[in-house]
Amino acid sequence: MSDLTTRETVMPGTAPGEDVLLEITGDGDFQTADMQLSIGPAHPATHGVFRIILEMDGEKVVGARPVIGYMHRGFEKLAEHRDYRQIMALVNRHDWLSGFSNEMGVALAVERMLEMEVPDRAQWIRMLIAEWNRILNHLMFVGSFAIELGAITPMFYAFREREDIQHLLESATGGRLHFTYNQVGGLKIDLPKGFLRRSAELSTLVRSRMQDYKDLLLGSDIFRARTVGVGPLPTDVALSYGVSGPTLHATGLPEDSRVTEPYLKYGEIDVEVPVGENGDSFDRFYCLLGRIEASLDIIDQVLDHIPAGPVNQKLPKQVKAPEGATYVRTENPLGQLGYWLESDGGRTPWRLKMRTPSFSNVQALPYLLQGTLVPDAIAVLGSVFFVVGDIDR
Repeated sequence: MSDLTTRETVMPGTAPGEDVLLEITGDGDFQTADMQLSIGPAHPATHGVFRIILEMDGEKVVGARPVIGYMHRGFEKLAEHRDYRQIMALVNRHDWLSGFSNEMGVALAVERMLEMEVPDRAQWIRMLIAEWNRILNHLMFVGSFAIELGAITPMFYAFREREDIQHLLESATGGRLHFTYNQVGGLKIDLPKGFLRRSAELSTLVRSRMQDYKDLLLGSDIFRARTVGVGPLPTDVALSYGVSGPTLHATGLPEDSRVTEPYLKYGEIDVEVPVGENGDSFDRFYCLLGRIEASLDIIDQVLDHIPAGPVNQKLPKQVKAPEGATYVRTENPLGQLGYWLESDGGRTPWRLKMRTPSFSNVQALPYLLQGTLVPDAIAVLGSVFFVVGDIDR
């Protein structure tokens, strides 16, 4: 036995004199060769066509490099060749889970350039649809994160609620994912009869079902073992990478543009921003669930404030923004979305630049993954919420 603990062990098929892959030392440590592990660009443990290259020392991740660009479609450049009103059909697709919020940011930017006053009814309805869209987004990540950790049941629960919400939104917008409901000056059409009543009923239903997710996941010892203390992110590191949304809130910082820089009518209601303590995978998921309940609170408040009146402004045949530039930021489901809009006085933008939350969120992955084991790396990837189209644009 003493001989075995001190000699080199040659792997099967390795000729004498070739590189030794494994060495057993006298103290029992295993010395392994470094290797690269490529996850993606089409892998069930990632959100779409995304690739990350892990530098491995055995099972331990010693380095990580995200590789992006597999879905680049040039939304920003395409927008520069579209009328201001046509951009809505483009931007609701880069984050396909946040279509309404994407197009709303563009509408706000163009309206600010035009110094256009949007009817109050349209502003309150925008908030209502935006919060339903936020819940729709978060439910997808609630289900997908559970699957990545080996639990399939929460996905069935999440899609149960998603179907109800999509039916509701489809009744008003005609779409289930790509709504194109915003337009410069307000909304495409008014809400159908009975929409507000159905919203109130659905809010009560979804709220009553939130306990299911808490029991299935937050109350699971296995879920806690896979997430608590895994991939902690300090607040200062998160800010240095530009992280926002629930990934930032999990660090304990309640930065939310609905509160810190209110738009629409958010300044007239109470907006709660759930936060975590440790910034780990558990806190990120906890904040995601908390944001669903916070959005339900906002929906209930909005339903009490929606006035009667028009939902849009009459527009000329050609919408031309004056020369100049503006920047508008909104709190998208995944974090801060900013639009830089610059006009040369024509009917199309001279420049449209998007600051998408997913692009900044994935920048923190190398920090989060360093030192984790492979199973923990999957838990980290699932808890840093991003959509690949929102990265590549």
